[in-house]
Amino acid sequence: MIDPRALDSSGASLLIKDAKSLSPYEYGIEYGSPARGLWNIVHTGMLVPESHQIFVCAQSCLRGVVLTAAEMNATDRFSTIAVCENNALDGDMESLIIDGVADVLKKLPYKPRAVMVFTSCIHHFIGCDLDFVYARLRENFPDIDFTDCYMNPIMRKTKTAPEPRMREQLYSLLHPAEKLNAKAVNIIGNNFSTNDTSELYSMLRAGGYAVRDVCRCRTYDEFQKMAESSVNITYHPAAVIAAETLKKRLGQEHIYVPVSYEYDEIKANLTKLSDMLSLAMPDVDSLRAAAELELTKTAELLGDTPIAIDYTATPRPLGLAKLLLTHGMNVISVYADVFSPEERSAFDWLKENAGDLRLYATVHPKMGVLPRVEAGRYGGKLLAIGQKAAYFTGTRHFVNILECGGYYGFSGICRLTEDIRDAACNEKDTAKIIQVKGWGCCC
Repeated sequence: MIDPRALDSSGASLLIKDAKSLSPYEYGIEYGSPARGLWNIVHTGMLVPESHQIFVCAQSCLRGVVLTAAEMNATDRFSTIAVCENNALDGDMESLIIDGVADVLKKLPYKPRAVMVFTSCIHHFIGCDLDFVYARLRENFPDIDFTDCYMNPIMRKTKTAPEPRMREQLYSLLHPAEKLNAKAVNIIGNNFSTNDTSELYSMLRAGGYAVRDVCRCRTYDEFQKMAESSVNITYHPAAVIAAETLKKRLGQEHIYVPVSYEYDEIKANLTKLSDMLSLAMPDVDSLRAAAELELTKTAELLGDTPIAIDYTATPRPLGLAKLLLTHGMNVISVYADVFSPEERSAFDWLKENAGDLRLYATVHPKMGVLPRVEAGRYGGKLLAIGQKAAYFTGTRHFVNILECGGYYGFSGICRLTEDIRDAACNEKDTAKIIQVKGWGCCC
């Protein structure tokens, strides 16, 4: 047996100064860590109120999604249809889905307003006629909205990966509106609602706009009101495809103002929003000063405490690393498998100014056996931002945040620094927290 302590991290880790591109690793077999807080397709689909999910998969594939629904106490909104060997051999896959969905709906104690049918890779391998399937379902159940969703692992390496595709299909349930409301906007594509204190929300509300978000919808009719909004605002990269699809289908404009930790980019995003929607600009100088104050307080508290960041906490882990480093904090590692092109400027800056920052893959096979003792080297005081960083370093001091947690702009930086200070002062039960699948999903 190989002693993990004798392993080196080559292939799974490198210094950023040695990284040749935004995709610094080679991949083959992949490791999945037990940090399970990230949402999957089941969690995201559950955001649509009064909806029901039906997964059509082989029994072995159903295990994970069944456990997801059970863990979040949502089995009443979830059903399965098992694909067996004879269905593939006999060519009756279309009938299996049509008849299976009908049987599920007949037995439900309530009538869902919408049904998401998740097909799997087998349906694409055998050429199942899904257009026929959905046409027949809509014909048989005209008072229920159906949309096609996918639990298809082969999509992970395609142009549209499962995460952005799921967000796109979620909004495909919106009916075209007779007339768009010029004073209503949507914030779309997030699993967490945007914080009320963010500049994004305060600017829109001060401008008299109704702000809609599926994360805040409690009825299907309320969800459908999103189709009447004239503009969709996105700030998560995985939401862009959904917004562009809605622009073509419903005629809603799209404003992309990505999450950023660069002051100039934050200001540019707010200016873009202001110009397009005729909004009053906030006092950016005061907002920036507030963020600076919070960063200074955090740096003073942390001292030389080492910090690790991972991609589950924010789509821009390198940008966050740069922000903290330039404010006197000791970021030593970033856990991410690939970096967005939006991170290019931060990547280049870090290569030149913080070359010893260590990058770690999260899915490389070595990550399953390498010792998780980094926190121990620093007397347990290493601070992690994100669940995967907490797991891989072995720390109990971490910020439990996913996908920015709804934080945005200067106020988002202030909220995040508050969380960092809290994490530095208080331990968490890391093992207990990270095993919860879809952290924060209580649909």
